Amino acid sequence: MIGCGSLRVHCNELAVNNMSAILDIDLIAFERGDSSARRAIVDGTMRSLSSGFVYVCHDLSQSLLDEAYGKLAEFFALPQERKDHYTVPGSSGNFGYTGLLVETAAISDIPDWKEMLNWSAPVPEGHPLRRRFPDRYGDPVLPDDDIPGISAVLIEFHHVTLELQRRVLRILAAGLGVHESYFDLMLENGGALNRALHYPSMDQAPSQNHVWSGEHGDINLMTALPRAIGAGLQVKTTDGWVDVMPPDQHAIINTGIMLDHLTNGLIPTGIHRVAAKGPGERYSVIQFCHPTPWTMLAPIPTCVTPENPLRYPTIMVGDLLDQVIWEINMVESGRRLND
Repeated sequence: MIGCGSLRVHCNELAVNNMSAILDIDLIAFERGDSSARRAIVDGTMRSLSSGFVYVCHDLSQSLLDEAYGKLAEFFALPQERKDHYTVPGSSGNFGYTGLLVETAAISDIPDWKEMLNWSAPVPEGHPLRRRFPDRYGDPVLPDDDIPGISAVLIEFHHVTLELQRRVLRILAAGLGVHESYFDLMLENGGALNRALHYPSMDQAPSQNHVWSGEHGDINLMTALPRAIGAGLQVKTTDGWVDVMPPDQHAIINTGIMLDHLTNGLIPTGIHRVAAKGPGERYSVIQFCHPTPWTMLAPIPTCVTPENPLRYPTIMVGDLLDQVIWEINMVESGRRLND
């Protein structure tokens, strides 16, 4: 690997001069380092997440990422009627293909200029999660008929990326004063959702009012982006919008609404957008890290202090997710915006 393994927190020059910028931390150093190195990495992670973002030097297979991105590019290049074949009615964007001009930022009335392929790893037949949450725990709908072998690659991507997020959450747990394994149980069969996104050239958009992805925060605990092809991702900071530009072989990690809730606002939601930088297109493949939908989100006791009094009531993960799915216009039977 390039750039991983040193027992320190790496900071780019911008981060040194701007505490709202994104820091660069080394996951391998946290796992293999001594107590001093681990404390430094925990501190760097917590400081960086005040912006909602952190860069993580990782050990994911570059060849796996190459293969996943290659097959997904083949999918998005298919004729529209073939892509539409993988649409799953009633899935609210949890499975299969979602076309252009559907998902909409919660604060906007103008749909995003992007198309998506969504998948999760299935749980066993008969599992209670399948019965209680059939719209989130069905079998993946992936385009093997058109792109042979894509399912095996994308399911492997799911497993390795979820393991990466579990490892990052162990750093976070240490920073929150709870046991490192605190998040492990809620991630078992947690319904982590993978999403491949294709942002076509803005020259093809219906109007100048459309953007690739409007200002928003993710609903989940955190989101991992192991690699993006093309610029455009920006984070909202106290200094305005800042381009998200990680070093090579680093994942982008951003925090979500559920982590904000669990930490009683100590770790805010990472507000971001995707803005076109020119006439080109952009691809990214992300994973939303979700707890199991029956998990009760209650602020962690270590995050509730006289200086930071309790601000959020307890709510079930599934209920919070339902609310946000409606807000972003993904509920087919009751969209807040008409087609």
